[in-house]
Amino acid sequence: MVEITLLAHAQARVGAEFVYMGGAPVCRTCPYRHACLTLDPGRQYIVSKVRPVEHPCALQETSANVVEVTAAPRTLVVESMSAVGGSAVEVGRYPCNRLDCSNWQVCAGPSLPPKQRFRIQSVEPGAAECRIGRKLKRVEAI
Repeated sequence: MVEITLLAHAQARVGAEFVYMGGAPVCRTCPYRHACLTLDPGRQYIVSKVRPVEHPCALQETSANVVEVTAAPRTLVVESMSAVGGSAVEVGRYPCNRLDCSNWQVCAGPSLPPKQRFRIQSVEPGAAECRIGRKLKRVEAI
């Protein structure tokens, strides 16, 4: 699904990727906040089109381009029972201190939001490693 937001000129190029971190306090009074603040905090996006429209941006202290973005697919681990292509799952950080696990970054790492819904695009064959005994599968999801 294509979404609209504003990006500074330096970021506003097709193929650019960014993680939306949410609105800043200065954004609360901006007349264009309804275009900018519609993305999901913590989610990675890819610019798919740059529109020839510019608006002033108090946060960037310059003008910003209107861009179309799509959510970037990301690798996650989910419970084996939930790992079905096309299904929607809610994923969040799992409380785990096993930093030596090969899946820690996509299971409990700081890049994961506390809770967020994803749609599974594909499921990798075989079980994903879990050092605390959970039955997991690696998936690509948006």
